[in-house]
Amino acid sequence: MTVSQYPELCLFVGGARIGTRARQTISVIDPATGAETARLPMATSEDVGAAVDAAAAAFSGWAETAPIERAGMLDTVADGLRTDSERFARLIADDLGKPLPEARTEVETAAGIWQWNAEEARRLYGRLIPGRSPGINQQVRQEPVGPVFAVSPWNAPLITPSRKISGALAAGCTVVAKSAEETPAASVALLALLEEVGVPAGAVNLLFGDPVLISAQVLDDPRIRALTFTGSTRVGKILSAHAMKTLKKVTMELGGHAPVLVFADADIEAVAGMAVKAKFRNAGQICTSPTRFLVEEAGFDRFTEAFTAGMAALKVGDSRAAEVSMGPLASAVRVTALSGLVEDARSRRLRVACGDAGPGGSGFYHAPTAVIGATPEARGMNEEPFGPLALLARFGTEEEAMAEANRLPVGLAAYAFTENARRAARVASGMRAGNVIINHFQASLPETPFGGLGDSGFGSEGGVEGLQAFTTVKYVSQV
Repeated sequence: MTVSQYPELCLFVGGARIGTRARQTISVIDPATGAETARLPMATSEDVGAAVDAAAAAFSGWAETAPIERAGMLDTVADGLRTDSERFARLIADDLGKPLPEARTEVETAAGIWQWNAEEARRLYGRLIPGRSPGINQQVRQEPVGPVFAVSPWNAPLITPSRKISGALAAGCTVVAKSAEETPAASVALLALLEEVGVPAGAVNLLFGDPVLISAQVLDDPRIRALTFTGSTRVGKILSAHAMKTLKKVTMELGGHAPVLVFADADIEAVAGMAVKAKFRNAGQICTSPTRFLVEEAGFDRFTEAFTAGMAALKVGDSRAAEVSMGPLASAVRVTALSGLVEDARSRRLRVACGDAGPGGSGFYHAPTAVIGATPEARGMNEEPFGPLALLARFGTEEEAMAEANRLPVGLAAYAFTENARRAARVASGMRAGNVIINHFQASLPETPFGGLGDSGFGSEGGVEGLQAFTTVKYVSQV
């Protein structure tokens, strides 16, 4: 990595870039090597206040900007991401350790999100309601809710900020964004692109720093009218409660622990091959990652053999190397967390299969791992691994499989594989998850709603529902 490829990290507040001078800084670490990549400035309380002031001041002007003009800017952002795809992909790989092919896919997905919300900005329709008396005109309008606080995690450093910021801008809202300190480069490069395409100063502000300080100060301000958060269930509950003090509109996309039901009538070997690709994408650090593989007894041994063979074929290493299929984890914390779940499985005398452990020495590597014959008591069956750990368990009947799939309080994504159409319909109806996917693993697209049930959150991102999350409904009746 050359210096010119990595941006100078900064905050964006009211159209100004605030760098490391006269600010506390923290290290950004390359997870493939454990070495420092850059220094990141931490926002002060004054910076946070200035960002809220800027978003509030810019709101009326942006809300009154014609939707077709807003859409044009968002379309230009999509074009810019595609034009500069290699640079953005490299920044994702540098900060997160995501293999370059997957990072390129993330850039294209983010561009698609900007394009989708550009299109939807033109179609944020209201409706007319027939009056009960002649001469009464009744309208329902969708209007921008106000300045938005958008908090994004580290595991999708371009997709998640893009989804939140583009949706808010399309609806006519301004934004105070807080992106993850572990993976800042993609967000910094994105804000620079917004400047280039002419998004007004203050319409989008970007902060890094102490999450508690920033969140408390922004959420305490009554001018911020909505919160959109992606992250852990624990933090989501804290922020939701804080947001309710000023009755903000809230969208929460929280943790998951996705079950995968594999029935014996499915093409077992083909499903296992798909499962390996889906499970170890981004080293399993995806909220919709398939994790609890519940396989019908008659197909369990075949699935296990094919899955572990596919897992063993994965090449682990520096995500920027051409032959690598799985990179490092994002941090040493994730390695420790995964190791604890694996040791718990071993202590229960469960079979543990491991693939390539990656390069020794520096970097945050963990071998792709499967626990064979996992039982409900195992920690990994109850705690979201958020890493390259698959839990393989048997089931006897459809009822048993559904009970285990729905056992946990989280419900973000769930998957099932069967050739029986009636069974597929029953599973789709009975699975308690916001996203139920049958016979494939694609849980989210720009045009589809995405959200969870229970401890996985509430509200939707993506699709028309995602744009409506940044609006408020106004009823107007006129004689």
